[in-house]
Amino acid sequence: MGSPDDYEEKLALHTRRASSFGAHAVAYAEHRPDYPAAAIRWALASVAHRRPLTVLDLGAGTGKLTEGLLEVGATVIAVEPDEHMRAELARRFPDVAAHAGTAEAIPLADDSVDAIVAGQAFHWFDLDRAYPEFLRVLRPGGVLAALWNTDDSSVEWVAGLKKVAGSSVSTPLPPSEQVALPDHPLFRRHVFERSTFPHRHRRTAESLTATIGTQSHTVVISPDERTEVLARTRAYLLARPETAEGEFDLPIVTLVLRTTLRRAD
Repeated sequence: MGSPDDYEEKLALHTRRASSFGAHAVAYAEHRPDYPAAAIRWALASVAHRRPLTVLDLGAGTGKLTEGLLEVGATVIAVEPDEHMRAELARRFPDVAAHAGTAEAIPLADDSVDAIVAGQAFHWFDLDRAYPEFLRVLRPGGVLAALWNTDDSSVEWVAGLKKVAGSSVSTPLPPSEQVALPDHPLFRRHVFERSTFPHRHRRTAESLTATIGTQSHTVVISPDERTEVLARTRAYLLARPETAEGEFDLPIVTLVLRTTLRRAD
C-alpha cells in the first residue's frame, strides 16, 4: 500500500490532467476523433423512442460527442467546466445550450433529461458526489452511458505507437480498461452492459502526432519532455510503412458502458 504522500501526489496529478485540456481546446476540436453512430445509438437504445429525446452531454469538451448526438436526433444540453473548451463547443454548435458545471454539481433541474452521456470524461468524475446528481437530473427509466475511444492495440503498429508515445505520467492501461461503473444502490448493479464498436480516425503522421499532443499525459509534462515525446512519436510514424506517407486510418475501438435508472425502493 502506498503512503499518504503517494496518494496525494497521484490525486494532484489526476486533478491536473483532468483540467489540462482548455489550453489546447482548438487543437482538441481539430484532432480528436468523433464517436461512431452505432455506439451512440446503442448507448441510447432504451430511450430512443422518447420525443423529444433530451440528452445531457456531461464533460462535453469541445463537442466531439455532441456532434454525434445531434446526428441521431437528440436535443443536447452540454455541461463543461472549462471555459475554453466550452467556448469552442459554442463556436462549433451555437444552437446547443452549453452550461458551466461539473458532474458533481450539474446545473440542471430535477428530472430534466432522458440520458446522461460522457465521452472520454467519466474517469475524471468523483463518482461518490456525481451519482446523486445523475439520479437527480435523470427522468425515470433514464440512461447513464460512458464512451471511450481507445486505439486498437491488437494492431501491431498501433501497439508499437503506444509504447513510443508514452510519457512519464502515462497510465499503464487506457481509461476504458481501468474503469468499471461501480455499484450504487439506486442503479441496477447487474444490468451494467458493455459493448465495443470498431471505429477509424483518418490521420497523417503529422496530424496523429498532433492528436497525441492533445492527450493529458503529454499536456501536463514539462515542455522539454513534451517536445521529446512528440518528436519520438512523429519519427516512429514516419518510419512505419503503414503510416509513413499520406493519409491512413488509425484503428480505434469505442467502448460503451450503459445502465438504467431505478428509483430507490
